Amino acid sequence: MDLKNYTDDCFVYIPSSEVLIRDYVDHVKSISSDYKLGIPGNPSGKEVIEKTVTVVAFRISKIPVTNEFYHLVLGTTGGESEKDKPVTDVNWFEAVTFCNRLSDALNLDKYYLISGQSVERNLNAQGFRLPTDAEWQLAAQAGEQQYRYGNLDDIGWYDRNSDGMKHGTALKDQNSFGLYDMLGNVWEWCWDRYDIDRYGDYRLFRGGSWASDERACGSTVRRKSSPEFKIDDLGFRLARNG
Repeated sequence: MDLKNYTDDCFVYIPSSEVLIRDYVDHVKSISSDYKLGIPGNPSGKEVIEKTVTVVAFRISKIPVTNEFYHLVLGTTGGESEKDKPVTDVNWFEAVTFCNRLSDALNLDKYYLISGQSVERNLNAQGFRLPTDAEWQLAAQAGEQQYRYGNLDDIGWYDRNSDGMKHGTALKDQNSFGLYDMLGNVWEWCWDRYDIDRYGDYRLFRGGSWASDERACGSTVRRKSSPEFKIDDLGFRLARNG
């Protein structure tokens, strides 16, 4: 695999647009890394908070980062039997570190300034990064305010059709932006903190997974956990400035 050719072919341009971000806030504060305890999109007893975000044009990868690509960039071994499946068991810190390693490999300015547990952004860098919360939702909705871009069985792997495992990328239908696996297969890390005042450094992830029920696989579902959290149905995809 040639890294430059692969990344040149892998990214889709997403034009500027606005996106409505909706969250259901439970004012009983609870911090847990067990995200499966929550019921996504259930407004019962919660405050509904909405905001409209303007998203500047950007680029995002057609598929999540695969095992093959992940280990090639890092120069490690692993996942050979699942090379076409999304890499998982990667925490948020490892995901942003991977972005910088790939930027280095292609002689691009690194997007992240990493010092121990502190991660800042070089917003003008052309290197690789995680999508923001709003970017991810815009990409998943393909420019329309919709919960899904098709019938879930046609577009994603979830608990009713996955046979209890993740699957190779791009085996289900793409959305109108040409993106695969935005819903189901694996959750995907985003850049953003969920709510720094209530949850500290907890970061967002999106999209649902092979282990999720149908409700969790929607474009507006937002989950959170510690940036050190990792599990077998959580991965990431790449973004770049437009």
